[in-house]
Amino acid sequence: MAAELTLGAEEELHLIDLRSGKLSARAPQILQRLPGESFSAELQRTTVETNTAVQTTLGGLRADILKLRAGLVEAAAPEGVGIACVGTAPRSEFADFELTSSGRFARMQEQYRLLVDEQLICGTQVHVGISDRDLAVDIAQRVARDLPVLLALSASSPYWNGHDTGYSSIRSIIWQRWPSAGATGDLGSAAEYDQLLSDLIATGVIADSKMAYFEVRPSSHAPTLELRVCDACPIVDDAVLIAGLFRATVRAAELDIQAGRPATVVAPPIHRAAMWQAARAGLTGDLLDDTAHPRPLPAAQVVRRLVTRLRPQLEELGDQEEVTELAETLLARGNSADRQRAAFAETGSLDAVVRLVVEETQGPAGGPPPAVAALRSYRTRAGDEAVGPGARPRPAYERITRHYEGLSPEQVAARMRAGRDWVTARGMTVGTASGRQRDFEVDLVPRVITAHEWTRIVEGVTQRARALEAFLHDVYGEQRIVYDGAVTRAALERSPGWVEAARMLPAGSVRAPIMAFDLVRNEFGDWRVLEDNLRNPVGIGYAITIRELMDEVAPDLPRPEGLSSPADGYALLRRAVLGAGGVAGPGGGDGPDAPHGDNAGLLSSGPASAEWFEHRAIAEGAGLALLALDDVTVEGGRVFVRGGDGSATGTPLDALYLRLDVELPEAVDRAGRAIGREIMEVAASGGIALANAPGNGVGDDKAMYCDVPALIAYYLGERPLLEQVPTYRTGDEAELLTVLERVGELVTKPVGGDGGAGVLVGPSVPAAAVAERRAAIAAAPADWVAQEVVPLSSHPTLVEVDARIGDLGAVLEPRRVDLRVFVFATGAGADFEVAHFALTRVAPAGSMVVSASQGGGAKDTWILRG
Repeated sequence: MAAELTLGAEEELHLIDLRSGKLSARAPQILQRLPGESFSAELQRTTVETNTAVQTTLGGLRADILKLRAGLVEAAAPEGVGIACVGTAPRSEFADFELTSSGRFARMQEQYRLLVDEQLICGTQVHVGISDRDLAVDIAQRVARDLPVLLALSASSPYWNGHDTGYSSIRSIIWQRWPSAGATGDLGSAAEYDQLLSDLIATGVIADSKMAYFEVRPSSHAPTLELRVCDACPIVDDAVLIAGLFRATVRAAELDIQAGRPATVVAPPIHRAAMWQAARAGLTGDLLDDTAHPRPLPAAQVVRRLVTRLRPQLEELGDQEEVTELAETLLARGNSADRQRAAFAETGSLDAVVRLVVEETQGPAGGPPPAVAALRSYRTRAGDEAVGPGARPRPAYERITRHYEGLSPEQVAARMRAGRDWVTARGMTVGTASGRQRDFEVDLVPRVITAHEWTRIVEGVTQRARALEAFLHDVYGEQRIVYDGAVTRAALERSPGWVEAARMLPAGSVRAPIMAFDLVRNEFGDWRVLEDNLRNPVGIGYAITIRELMDEVAPDLPRPEGLSSPADGYALLRRAVLGAGGVAGPGGGDGPDAPHGDNAGLLSSGPASAEWFEHRAIAEGAGLALLALDDVTVEGGRVFVRGGDGSATGTPLDALYLRLDVELPEAVDRAGRAIGREIMEVAASGGIALANAPGNGVGDDKAMYCDVPALIAYYLGERPLLEQVPTYRTGDEAELLTVLERVGELVTKPVGGDGGAGVLVGPSVPAAAVAERRAAIAAAPADWVAQEVVPLSSHPTLVEVDARIGDLGAVLEPRRVDLRVFVFATGAGADFEVAHFALTRVAPAGSMVVSASQGGGAKDTWILRG
């Protein structure tokens, strides 16, 4: 008997208290106002289920879902309740569970305990008419390979118990805990399926056939094949899309059966892996393809392949044009999990996420109309900070993007030229890997860091600074961490950043009064630390100067309210330099040998330094004497500026900000005098403060980075507030083997490297480069680390276009970015203050390496105060 291919849907909807945004257990009261044939109770009193009538077209299904939702909204309104058709309610908590009163549900709670108590989840079940149950069982085996795609499209449950789970569909992970969930295994007929059900019930593990929570099953109450894997979908058209695709897969399987074609069978463990991957990544990462031996492909590509493969069936059913359009719309807009995370990233509040899902559930079939128009010609991607799904600017960027869209291409290009001219006129240069100086590239589209994001960043980097300063103080002092066995002395002394002479410095010294932390933001809006910088953090002068450039070159660019100013940046740096000896600056400090003046200098390697521009900018801005090694001398236990005859002049220096290309103890002047060693001896006696101290590299080498969470626990008794990138020490034999197998999938770095030197992004380089790096790691494992590739967020960047290929002078294109945040020690107790500015570094086109020495640029960072 042929399949009837009718359509129907059951939707489970959360009831939301519109005042608090939390779940409401008012289902019994609301259901009293609704007809029982279309609305029913669920396991939990916070949920109502709707059941459509049998439909033959997607349009009929859409209309019926809208009608049922409207009826539920009307019935719930007197209770102050709204509805949210999502896998998990964003603000649901375990304590919200209230069992619906029935003997069956009470038995389930008694038997399954916590499994029932955590079932604050909702799904959408799609029914396709197949009255021949043998045919339904056969088709159920054949459609399994396409289920991960349908789950990914529907994913709407990133939040659980008030937290982002990291999954797009945590509902499906929770649902899989039921003992009868998942695939049925190989079955040849309806009789075999019925025997399976009978055996399951006989075990006593499930009570009845309704508890057969298989991914696809012949329905327990209708002549249909039932799809059960999907999250509930807030936008009606997304549910309609899934129904259209599922019906087409059923028809394709039916035709294969009629033609005697064998099924494409995927091994059960691979199928579970594919379902897990869909639940984890949704549409933002990879999905496994539809072959017998699946391999990962970008999610959008897998979705489009499915639509293309089903084109003949979609055309036969009259659904091809509509399904194709709905699929492209969803891919552009993102699934519900993507949209929920975007809403949270804007405000840092789950209340905004709740409002979004209620608005989408109760809105039109295609979702609420967009508040802003899409950007023209912008290649949006998952994880873009400024431009969301559908190429629509996020709220914080609407005025910025509209400003640039309001300029003609020639005006934009002229402004870019003015920016470059400004950089050249100011001598704003940076060194390259080849040793040359080039003009620093500055993009004119600022990056916005919202107040709630900045609050979290400040808390996280301040915690990290406290732990790393405590570590430096300890390892160059009592070495408690060594005696407690948390770090070995060999590991310390093997570090490229270890400087034995640094143990000479007074115990009260602040060793890293100026720190920087490189942060990356993933597509979920989460920040994590990529690297620590405790030696010579670069970027303060560039960040402050970039704001000056923007104020002069783009004064009409709309500034948001609460924009922080970098104006006090140099004063903050000066305080940190003067406080490096354990004093707070003029009038502060109580050490008997500590300098109490405010005469400070910046000791530089001179014009040959890659950051010579920054040395000059900081010295001028912070009121520091700009000095080279030949400009200083030591007399009478103090450091002085050297006069023309080589003798000391003026008053002694109280503090030196070290910006040398070598460690101070190794520094010599042009005459060969070991001036660095002499300055170290003065510092050891308390005659001068050093910022930053020699030897700080032991705290920021790439191997020690792995231990920073442990340092936070050891010194502070806290858990890290910011995550970091999974990192492998190749000096560890077990991790070495893993890395050698995966060099082409990982980012590998030299332990003591900085400035992006030696960084190899495995997936982005030829096989020969991977082989060369593998050999280098095998030859000297302790010299390397490897990290998982982090998908850095992107940001719109102005790029000039050759006039020969169009009439545009410049266009916006996404570029990968990171964020360098600066932290200063500002008191005798090593109190830390995060600067009100930061440096956004921008990678070249097609690259993930943002370092300026490797061709990267930067842009202004607009930090908003709450």
